[in-house]
Amino acid sequence: MQYIQQVLFLLMAISAVFLFSKKVAEIRRNIFLGKPQDFSDNADLRWRNVLLLAMGQKKMFKNVPVALMHFVIYAGFIIINIEVLEIVLDGILGTHRLFLPFLGELYNWLINIFEWLALGVVIVCVIFLARRNWLKLKRFISKDLAGWPKTDANFILITEIVLMSLFLTMNATDQILQDRGQAHYANTGGFFVSAQLMPIFDGFSNSTLVAIERIAWWIHIAGIFAFLNYLPYSKHLHIALAFPNAYYAKLDSPGKMKNMPEVQNEVLYAMQPELAPTDAAPPASFGAKDVFDLSWKNLMDAYSCTECGRCTDECPANITGKLLSPRKIMMATRDRLEDVGKNINQNKSFVADNKSLLHDYISVEELRACTTCNACVEACPVSISPLDIIVELRRSLIMEESNAPQEWNGTFSNIENNFAPWKFSPDDRDKWATEMNA
Repeated sequence: MQYIQQVLFLLMAISAVFLFSKKVAEIRRNIFLGKPQDFSDNADLRWRNVLLLAMGQKKMFKNVPVALMHFVIYAGFIIINIEVLEIVLDGILGTHRLFLPFLGELYNWLINIFEWLALGVVIVCVIFLARRNWLKLKRFISKDLAGWPKTDANFILITEIVLMSLFLTMNATDQILQDRGQAHYANTGGFFVSAQLMPIFDGFSNSTLVAIERIAWWIHIAGIFAFLNYLPYSKHLHIALAFPNAYYAKLDSPGKMKNMPEVQNEVLYAMQPELAPTDAAPPASFGAKDVFDLSWKNLMDAYSCTECGRCTDECPANITGKLLSPRKIMMATRDRLEDVGKNINQNKSFVADNKSLLHDYISVEELRACTTCNACVEACPVSISPLDIIVELRRSLIMEESNAPQEWNGTFSNIENNFAPWKFSPDDRDKWATEMNA
């Protein structure tokens, strides 16, 4: 019977890891559909960003109470994985509490820490569920989250509560079986948090307790494997991508935009024709119309988005009632990228579907509402830049489609003819000073 359980566990583990790896490879492929971009500079500063932004969650601490609660879930997820490692090895080897003989008294100390973290995770998840569903904070009831995104967030929080409760149930029944001298249940010492649950199970027979402990153990680890494979389909993929996203974050001054060399060269060659190459090929396109035209970092940003809405909450255009939502920009980019990925899966290579990120997923009205103030970038806790995507799409809109409001066209014409946004000749710019001296 024991060998059958080990084989079943091994098959479950292999299947979970295989399916997860397959989806991760698919996401990696989708990300690298984007244009190349070099991030080999300033490695020390980039690792500092990983430490402060991803691990230390620096930006989250602008709201200290929420940051501390989020940190409890984050620490619980990272640290409790040590216990998960033991459970996995127990399942493969057919052992029970494999690490106990090696760690001795330290084992009891560690499990007690894990239990306090588990309790913290349960409490914080309940609070977060209340904030999303009963307190109804503005950024959680936005139409951006209508349908699946709201369900996704609630499902993850409920799953974490269930997994932590199963962990505490395992330990509570385990302690009772230890006290009764049940075979294979070695003495670990008392666990404070799960001990509070022991009175619930005290009246059960040993066989019933073993069944409860084993069922809780199996559901707990099966739930973790299921969660592992749900992660790539969920906004909680940021748990993994926050780290590389922080490393590859933009290091330039926040307001600095990436220029287009093709346009710069055209201006340079107009001013100094002798520098123009005779065999220069015209640029293929300006800006971005679809996900293929964005950089791979822009596409990783889309997969890294937590849908927390801090960007939209800080967006002055959104605050004044305009259609723009930086969160929706990221969600739409990810939706388009996922659709492109499904297209590739079905056809082996991308087959034109008469759709594009611009127009079909993100509207002209949204793009025109952006003031490029950078508030969304500053607000994002995982270093995502919706602004980069907005700027690239807007460049395509204007330079490829000549699609701009009349007011903008007037400004463009003035810049082209007068080298400034105003309708004054360059020769007349200092005329006001001359008139003052008259």
